[in-house]
Amino acid sequence: MDDRWGISSRRLHETLIGGKWVASTGDQLIRVTDPSYDRPICFVRESSPENVDEAVAAAAAVLPVLRNLSIEGRIARLEALERELELRAPALALAISEQIGMPLQHCLNHQIAGAIAVVPQTIEALRSLDFTERIGRSVVTREPVGVVAAITPWNYPLFQMLSKIAPAFAARCPVVLKPSEVTPVDALILAEALEAADFPPGAVNLAFGTGPQIGEQLIRDSRVSMVSFTGSTHAGRRVAALAASRIKRLSLELGGKSPSIVLPSSQMEAAVAATVHSAMINSGQRCTALSRLIVPMEDLAFVEHLAATAAAKYVVGPADLADSDLGPVANLNQRHRVTDHIERAHIDGARVVWSYPSDALPTRGYFVAPHIFTAPDPNIALAQQEVFGPVLTILPYAGEDDAVAIANGTEYGLNAAVWARTDDEACGFASKVQAGSIDINGANWNGLAPFGGYKQSGIGRELGAHGILGFTEIKSVQMPRS
Repeated sequence: MDDRWGISSRRLHETLIGGKWVASTGDQLIRVTDPSYDRPICFVRESSPENVDEAVAAAAAVLPVLRNLSIEGRIARLEALERELELRAPALALAISEQIGMPLQHCLNHQIAGAIAVVPQTIEALRSLDFTERIGRSVVTREPVGVVAAITPWNYPLFQMLSKIAPAFAARCPVVLKPSEVTPVDALILAEALEAADFPPGAVNLAFGTGPQIGEQLIRDSRVSMVSFTGSTHAGRRVAALAASRIKRLSLELGGKSPSIVLPSSQMEAAVAATVHSAMINSGQRCTALSRLIVPMEDLAFVEHLAATAAAKYVVGPADLADSDLGPVANLNQRHRVTDHIERAHIDGARVVWSYPSDALPTRGYFVAPHIFTAPDPNIALAQQEVFGPVLTILPYAGEDDAVAIANGTEYGLNAAVWARTDDEACGFASKVQAGSIDINGANWNGLAPFGGYKQSGIGRELGAHGILGFTEIKSVQMPRS
């Protein structure tokens, strides 16, 4: 038993298929690294092609069982899953903290609490749904789409897994889950929770490995009816191409370059502080990060002062230290990526408003100095491309039309925030913003609302009732005239 994570060490070489723990038989060991100290914390055995085939077969075999599982039966198992996850919350937080470098207390608050909340929110949404409706002489029903391949990222691993598993199960769809190879440990803990919650054998199956090997095998499998993928837009295009060639149902939650638009005479201090927090939390590794702060030209100097003051409060350090607010980025490739963006910003003429003192960074691990820039042009790379690191770009505008153009001037459209004197004014501006989710004057996240993006930020919606219905097919049965 690994006392830190509450799982047996043999689990690192096993996978859950058809309700049974079986040996992973892949050739490779996945090195799981602690990015705070650049050291291995464990090795997980990769799944073999045979493991993946067995996982899909187990999912296909349980389809008739799930089709006949009542709403009450699904709710009972989801309620049990919530209880099992709560019991494992400390272990899950520790595993995620060690794997991606997010400070432990922030993991409990941001990673675990929000992730577990997906389960009761799915229950609430399921209770609200009617899977049958009458339209004239037609009876229209929602039926499960079939076997789902769920491919999830490392940045919010538990949240992403539950955002696919819970609504798919609510829709009576079995899942083959391929978690990120960066964060396999929390997937193992989740699998034990699913087992303890008495999910039907085969309702959720695991496959460990990389996207090009395991993920693509799943997408190509004719028994898989739907692919639900969260990751970068670059990887999403590959997933979409493979799925399209086989006419599979597809859900993509991809990248973002989300704007926080501050209108004149709004809550400037609150807007800037909230935007800095959004850009920096989890070291900026969030698809929804508000990474562009769009402000009135006349307020630029004041905004820069507010942003620098807010950012200076953050302490960068290893995830296991109690006073750390921001940890490292998750891996070496991430550090190279973020550092390259920062260097390119200097070349493109972006002005540094604030940066974390480089001599205060830990000398070991994948640490990057957080930065705030003011961009000379909204078309430079820093203002257009997803950095996925602790970098905020300030963009001044001259008039509302200019603000709208800057806000909508990227290929992304996932998330946004609008700050104004009144909610009505903010909503009026929000109607012009191309984004799937928009926060008004600091509004809180609503896990029952559909989530997804415009443009290159994705296809489809997750969470709540819309998320459940995304895993269904529509059947119309025409009745004869009486």
